[in-house]
Amino acid sequence: MRVGFAGTPAFAASALTAVADAGFDLQLVLTRPDRPQGRGLKLAYSPVKGIALDRHISLLQPATLATEQARAALFAHHLDVLVVAAYGLILPPAVLAWPRHGAINIHASRLPRWRGAAPIERAIEAGDETTGITIMQMDAGLDTGPMIDVVTVPIAARETAAALHDKLASAGASAIVEVLRRLAREEEIRATSQPVAGVSYATKIKRSEAEIDWRRSALDIDRMVRAFDPNPGARTSFGGVSVKIRVDAPIARRASAPPGAALEDASDSILVACGQDALRITELQPAGGTWMSARAFVAGRKVAAGAVFGSHSPST
Repeated sequence: MRVGFAGTPAFAASALTAVADAGFDLQLVLTRPDRPQGRGLKLAYSPVKGIALDRHISLLQPATLATEQARAALFAHHLDVLVVAAYGLILPPAVLAWPRHGAINIHASRLPRWRGAAPIERAIEAGDETTGITIMQMDAGLDTGPMIDVVTVPIAARETAAALHDKLASAGASAIVEVLRRLAREEEIRATSQPVAGVSYATKIKRSEAEIDWRRSALDIDRMVRAFDPNPGARTSFGGVSVKIRVDAPIARRASAPPGAALEDASDSILVACGQDALRITELQPAGGTWMSARAFVAGRKVAAGAVFGSHSPST
């Protein structure tokens, strides 16, 4: 069976590796063009491209699939199925109809919940206890295609987006390999329409969302911090310096201190008042610096009871 693969980030690279290791005939890999990264803005290629190069798989990096010229390069390859995982380009109807079995997508949620660009982050931010992987037949809509397989994945109590990403990447890799094996055996693949009820959208994370509003509850802030770890990283400010933070579990606490105020002299952690309850900051990363423990951060700064994090102190 002739398989094509379209994907870009590490999530997709896990699936590509699994498909290759399972022995499928990978005819073509599609990934986004190389992009400038880092302070030097040097061109860097995607994790998917790295695997394609290592395994000597034919590679294309179109900037768009909207033109006939771009699609002609694809259609020169005769595929039985195209596997898609976090590719990043819209696939026109002609591309979806190109392989014999169409395009099959690996999506990091239990559809129809969390259609869209950031299903992992939004699931943690919303406090979901479970999420999953949906293998679906792609159509022209945004993650609206019929479902071939659904795998449930629990979200641990203190799970970050990074940890959940890795769990889902592994689950997605295993699920797509099983679906491809069924296709290779010419088994009937039944796809079920998504339920009408329960639709939600995981909009792309904006950098502006990462600024912590200490007037929110400790529970909400804790979920946000974990959802945005590692990227873009939840941040606040202290002493005029922007810092990203990591926190421990919320602490039930009634305090008259304003939101953002340190509630005690800091040692191994910094206890901060929220709109409801409190959070212990355990690690911090000043802008342009590296992650450090709360103890190391406090050693060079005065973080005594009453010191305020963020911009919502009584003086603002």
